[in-house]
Amino acid sequence: MSDLSQALWRKSSRSGNEGNCVEVADNLSGVVGVRDSKDRTGPALVFGPTAWRAFVGFAKSTS
Repeated sequence: MSDLSQALWRKSSRSGNEGNCVEVADNLSGVVGVRDSKDRTGPALVFGPTAWRAFVGFAKSTS
């Protein structure tokens, strides 16, 4: 389990105010955290930097 206590969470600048957003913490060494902005104390997903870059690259290529 990764320690996300020092995570600096941010929402995409393209997110609206509808509340259906995710927040990303990419300031930690070796992990990228992702959580639901509506449930900030709930569970978070944790990805390795390589997997996260692959996901973002795929998402950008299909939008």
